[in-house]
Amino acid sequence: MVFGGLQACSLIDFPGRISCVLFLSGCNFACPYCHNPDLARGGPPGGAGLDDDSVGRFLESRRGMLDGVVFCGGEPTIQPGLEDLCRAVRAMGYAVKLDTNGGMPGVLARLIEENTVDYIAMDIKTDPDRYSAHVGSETGGRAVAESIRLVMESGVEYEFRTTCVRPMVNEHVIESIARRLAGADLYVLQRVTENRSLDPLFFKRKNRRIDESDLIGFKKTAEFWVKRCMIR
Repeated sequence: MVFGGLQACSLIDFPGRISCVLFLSGCNFACPYCHNPDLARGGPPGGAGLDDDSVGRFLESRRGMLDGVVFCGGEPTIQPGLEDLCRAVRAMGYAVKLDTNGGMPGVLARLIEENTVDYIAMDIKTDPDRYSAHVGSETGGRAVAESIRLVMESGVEYEFRTTCVRPMVNEHVIESIARRLAGADLYVLQRVTENRSLDPLFFKRKNRRIDESDLIGFKKTAEFWVKRCMIR
């Protein structure tokens, strides 16, 4: 495993649980607005000295104090040891939350089938038909569409999330995504973080920000299709 960092305690990343957050390095997408650019490129910011053994010792030392572990990135599902690590973490008594971009449906399917995840938070960057134009992946849209189906049929608690930033997102994109998510338990519209980005010039170009009134409009559009929509 290539670890990019560890947040020892979080009250907000895993709904209903006190958790730690393990950042896994590397990503199969190249979203220009990504606020963890070093992790996306495969670097270990804050992760120097972290390996399987040190992470295992940390989790053993926190038993009884934490009750969940969040795997995020980067993109956790590109790491070949993820499935084994999830099994080990659950064997310690922790619940597991996976933050994923949905780009590796085969890995996601195995995690679900083997009952190694308790909560899935999946990002949908834009309409899957537009992935090749916006996230640097020719096959990402098809993979994401398959992952949406897997998550909704999984029986695992979940949420879908879209970071709202132009040109990836507009009202038509939100409606298209929400249609794909028809009947979904929770769809979260996220405000974008502008302090850092994978493309250093991305936020210097005009018309990136989506204002609050537009977000409220997006929420109303999505609410027609999903059981619950919220702005975060």
